[in-house]
Amino acid sequence: MTDDPRISVDRRTVLGALAGVSAVGVAGCSTLDREDDGQTTEVDPEPAQELAERFAPTVYFDVNEPWFPTDPRPYATERDGETIVDGFDAFDGYHERYTGETPPDPTVFYNTVEYESSSLTVVQYWFYSAFDQFTTNFHWHDWEVLHVFVDTETDEPQLYVASSHSRKVPNNEFLDPDPQVVPRILSELGSHSSTLSVNDVPDRFQRVTVEGLTADITNAPIESIEDLADVTLPLAYGLPRDEGSRLPYVVPEYEDAPIYEHERLPSVTADSLVDSELTIRSYDALTSPPTDLPTRETGLVFGRRDRDAGADVEYELVPTSEIEHITDFTGPQLSFEFAVPEVVEDALAAHITTTGAPWNQPRYENPATDITDPSHRAALADRYDAIGDPAPVHTVATRVTETVTTADAPENEGLTTTETSVESLALLESDPEAVPTFGGVAVIRDVPAGEHRLTVNGAGRAPYSERVTVSDDERVTAAGVDGEIPLIAHEQATKLEVLGEDAAVDLATVAVEDDFAGRLYESSVDGNEAVYVHVGGAYTTEVRDRDDAVGAYRVNPSSDETSGVRIERPETGKAPLAEFVAEIAEETRAAVAARGTEEDEETDHGSSNAVQGLERSLMAVVEAAERAAERARAKERGNTDRQLEVVVERLQRAETRLAEAKDDLSKPLTNATENRLGQANRRTEQAQNSEKL
Repeated sequence: MTDDPRISVDRRTVLGALAGVSAVGVAGCSTLDREDDGQTTEVDPEPAQELAERFAPTVYFDVNEPWFPTDPRPYATERDGETIVDGFDAFDGYHERYTGETPPDPTVFYNTVEYESSSLTVVQYWFYSAFDQFTTNFHWHDWEVLHVFVDTETDEPQLYVASSHSRKVPNNEFLDPDPQVVPRILSELGSHSSTLSVNDVPDRFQRVTVEGLTADITNAPIESIEDLADVTLPLAYGLPRDEGSRLPYVVPEYEDAPIYEHERLPSVTADSLVDSELTIRSYDALTSPPTDLPTRETGLVFGRRDRDAGADVEYELVPTSEIEHITDFTGPQLSFEFAVPEVVEDALAAHITTTGAPWNQPRYENPATDITDPSHRAALADRYDAIGDPAPVHTVATRVTETVTTADAPENEGLTTTETSVESLALLESDPEAVPTFGGVAVIRDVPAGEHRLTVNGAGRAPYSERVTVSDDERVTAAGVDGEIPLIAHEQATKLEVLGEDAAVDLATVAVEDDFAGRLYESSVDGNEAVYVHVGGAYTTEVRDRDDAVGAYRVNPSSDETSGVRIERPETGKAPLAEFVAEIAEETRAAVAARGTEEDEETDHGSSNAVQGLERSLMAVVEAAERAAERARAKERGNTDRQLEVVVERLQRAETRLAEAKDDLSKPLTNATENRLGQANRRTEQAQNSEKL
């Protein structure tokens, strides 16, 4: 996280707020369900040009940016009677002409439309780049847009909408901007996702108002969070690398080789792509997340010719009508590695080809379809009959964290989660469009109601996958446990499999809890299920069947278990729960006994009476729980329940003995014993309440 006070925000607070996201109304408007917008018509050339020149943005690029806004016409060809721009021709032609000094043909295109019977006019600024390279995707050609909504009666801008990565990611928007300030665009490296800059620091992105510095976006805040009552936290993509985040870029491949090796791209080399300091070849090849990725630094500044003489590059402002004869922007599908687990097994997902022509998109004729914040659409709908009221959309949201060991636990026997150091990507397998996180937050908009599988992956991390149910009754679905998904470095991950296909029960859900970090995973299941767990944790795996009966299993992985851990035939009911209590009590007894042996060797006085008493009481729990399990296996319901009462009594005695022995045990061992006794009590209570033996 940057220390710059202009942009510093407590990200831990932001992430914590998202844990309550299910009660939040989040940005989004549905093009299917919202009220219809009015029709638009083209503005006459002269007033269109005047408006376009007035609001033409200044654009700030990353110092490592390889592809700047250019004119695609030099790369156009005729094919089957149509004018197209081929991806190979544009990509190679651009780099043939770009020597690293002045970018070729710096151009910004504009399209101006007005809503019928309304004073609302929109100037669209379209930026064409020959290629797109990012952490979630890459493709031939790239079209990004800034919409400037203007009231021609008052002569004042109403709303800026700067396009983010896709319709799945909230755009960066600003309501009621200063009419005296020319809009500025901060372009994301490689992807050209656009955010806004409207305050006094022109080349930096400011998500919230801090020390009198106005925020650069007015997207709706995360609401109903008491701790954040005085802070505006707009939900928009923003510019992660300008907010202190790390983004690893990936190298595009075509026909199983890096794209720069293709024979049709003789002018393209590895140096033509995003700088190698920022790129990785595969998410799965790294053993841990990269920590040395540079954050954003401002490079070239583009300004409108005849106005921004101080800009590094002056661009031509050209109406899109001059290029609308181009039918399409084409290119074959590219590929990269992205883990989409089937039972969390890595598979290759290759998607994203080209963006097509802007004039073939709905937002070209109706710019309001690109408004992603409902409060902004509602504001315009209140002012203009031409804009329809917003409608709620289904959104899946979560915060991504990192799983690490905790000093509060014995070595390699407990975990905690921390804020993420590297951005990740999220993908619904029902919609093959990956979205990047921003500040560790993943938001996927316009998700259909129903069952989905969400996969989250990050460079150097094991993939995470869970089933998510999106309801018609909820605007926001919080994925993960309490809206949090913890990822694990590859080098510290092992696979935990629950083989439900051959089980005697019909499994409904699987959950995994660490003794210290609590519940880390919970998902509905259909047959077998798997999740990666940190080898430094100590886990309780909970299973539930379709009748809501519960079973529990103890899992203590180690770093040498490369093949992972399996629960072969999971069961539910009193018997597996009692067996779990016996196992966790024996595990704890052995740890206490080992501590007593260490003291004996160190002091030559033997372990304290209190520690011996604790060990004996834990052994008594083991014996009672084993007898309860035996009675349950023998189908003796009454004897099982009476024996479980004995388990409860002996657990209470163990808690008393622990209180007496605390001074003779290390703090981590005391913590672990307390947590495990709590787990044993909980599972004993479940066994008592279970109707199933």
